[in-house]
Amino acid sequence: MESMIRDIHLAPQGQLKLDWVAAHMPLLNQIKNNYEKELPFRGKKVVICLHLEAKTGYLGQVIKAGGADVCMVASNPLSTQDDVVAALVDSGIQVHAWYNATDEEYKMHLHRGLDFHPDLVIDDGGDLVSTLHKERPQQLTEIIGGCEETTTGILRLRAMEKDGTLNFPMVAVNDAFCKYLFDNRYGTGQSVWDGINRTTNLVVAGKTVVVAGYGWCGKGVAMRAKGLGARVIVTEVDPIKVIEAIMDGFTVLTMEEAAPLGDFFITVTGNVDVIRKEHLAVIKDQAILANAGHFDVEVSKKDLSALAVSKLRVRNNIEEYVLKDGRKIYLLAEGRLVNLAAGDGHPAEIMDMTFALQALSLQYIFEHRDELSPHVYEVPREIDQKVAAMKLHTLGVKIDNLTEQQKKYLAGWEN
Repeated sequence: MESMIRDIHLAPQGQLKLDWVAAHMPLLNQIKNNYEKELPFRGKKVVICLHLEAKTGYLGQVIKAGGADVCMVASNPLSTQDDVVAALVDSGIQVHAWYNATDEEYKMHLHRGLDFHPDLVIDDGGDLVSTLHKERPQQLTEIIGGCEETTTGILRLRAMEKDGTLNFPMVAVNDAFCKYLFDNRYGTGQSVWDGINRTTNLVVAGKTVVVAGYGWCGKGVAMRAKGLGARVIVTEVDPIKVIEAIMDGFTVLTMEEAAPLGDFFITVTGNVDVIRKEHLAVIKDQAILANAGHFDVEVSKKDLSALAVSKLRVRNNIEEYVLKDGRKIYLLAEGRLVNLAAGDGHPAEIMDMTFALQALSLQYIFEHRDELSPHVYEVPREIDQKVAAMKLHTLGVKIDNLTEQQKKYLAGWEN
């Protein structure tokens, strides 16, 4: 089956991007070297549904180096980079994706990926696995298992597990320490502001930033906003996270209270209608709305369109909505993931850890296929620890080890 992409002639440009991230992803390089010798996925087919940019592309090449036949599809239409896609096809990976795909094209690409008849899958947000279960049930017995990248995808998987509809084992990569402590906090924190700053070219210092959601992603976004000189307001529904935000030095308000105050609004909740009609009715003039949750549902585009008298694209990835009273609201990247739809995503060194987890977790699923039932599994602690140790080695950092006496002391109860 042939790939479905925009333009294969963009491959040289995409290869430069792949070469750049490969030079800054030492963990994946080490895993790739091992895979070329061991070929752990020899003869198996792997479909990878991720944001198709250079770092994810390199993960695909690492899995291919392990002996797998690899097919890649996009998890978000606006994050696909056509030059990287072309380079992946040129390197022998099948791809079905292009930038700014329509909803129909996006779904078609997912089905083309499933036409590949994978043995293993890597998903981001749950669309691939959901499509398999809802529309391709005849293929479920072909799937050994897979990995899920995001909080949103894991929520969907756990709902499927609870309903008894999950048909194969999946590893919740997002729940690994080496994922959410670094990727979600430092990766999202930096890349969200990279996307906003390159798109708007406006100053952040002295402005008021409203961060909706104080999970690990929200913590990172708020921390970086504070570092850029902004006043930061947090909105949250979890009382424990609210106390944490307060003790981290941030003001906590309801969204209705924050709406007239904010200059920038960033949603990172994974939920729907976080900014909706009643908030838009009182929101500050020239407010900039951005989303860093997986799906474009956190800012209600339906309510925004209903309240607006005009809509105009005033800059690449910026849509201006003019309300009846003359207030203007700016929505970035159509409400999709601002760090990927309007930027290059997380830094390579951060994704190096996450994608090391992905590769090793996929290998774990395959090697333990006879032991694992259809459930959502945590990343094994030894894999988490291994990735952390590999990262420290690349940083040239040495750490202490427990003595035998210390191990004995910690394991006992009489001391």
